Amino acid sequence: MTNHPIAAIVCALIASLLIAVAAVAQQRAAAAVPTDTALMGTLLRNPRWWAGIGGDAGGYAMQVVALAFGAVLVVQPILVSALVFALPLAAWLNGQRISARAATAALILCAALALFLIVGNPTVGEDNAPFREWLVPLAILLGIVAVATLVGLVITDRSGRALALGLAGGALFGLAAALTDRVVALFGDGLGAVLSGWQTWALVAAGLLGLYLQQRAFQVGPLSASLPAATIAEPLAAAFLGLTALGEHLRTDGAGLLVVVICVVVMCVATVALCRTSAVARTGADEQVR
Repeated sequence: MTNHPIAAIVCALIASLLIAVAAVAQQRAAAAVPTDTALMGTLLRNPRWWAGIGGDAGGYAMQVVALAFGAVLVVQPILVSALVFALPLAAWLNGQRISARAATAALILCAALALFLIVGNPTVGEDNAPFREWLVPLAILLGIVAVATLVGLVITDRSGRALALGLAGGALFGLAAALTDRVVALFGDGLGAVLSGWQTWALVAAGLLGLYLQQRAFQVGPLSASLPAATIAEPLAAAFLGLTALGEHLRTDGAGLLVVVICVVVMCVATVALCRTSAVARTGADEQVR
């Protein structure tokens, strides 16, 4: 991994734009599937959903490039800004205006993100951390995913189910992001190293299961419950693994560390507000289409 923060930020912003386009397409497709209908079977026949998958693939490719230039703690928070791109796009497609509340939340999110990067100044970690360094963090994260998934399957409240499944899916995407840089590095050692590396199969499993849980969250409950959970869980899970397994850290302490913590809290609150606003707009548009 090289340390070129400007390149990492630019690539992460491009990834955010592609992810935003993909999210609008996938969310509109998933929201149109009745809960008593096979979700993946229906989506696999939907061209709009496949267009979203293509956008996700492009966004993930740019995320890989961004992680090659900078730390997980730099790249993952920037990907939250996909919501800033998704909001005007969704509003334009739905023939709606962006509300003052949504615009304010987007500005606050961007400001908190910029302050986090400037004050925190995250370091680059190790892409070849041994499995023993991953063991405890992985156990904690997968335990959270298992509990959230179980809650999402057994409770009857639709909003609660969507929130829990969205949280589980987002956390798995965060795990996939933290594993990405090591898997890319394995390609330098040949295909055999890629196929024999545990990180490769963990990434594939996390990505596929995360995708399924995300789509289930979109189907079983309102988007206003699933989107905030998934959007917040991904960068937090990746940051947790970056700090615990990859040896990344923030180059600040004292008052600077307090500012970073406040920025993370503000980003979470602004993300929830932004997601709720855009989710309501998309849900209303989907009802009009139906």
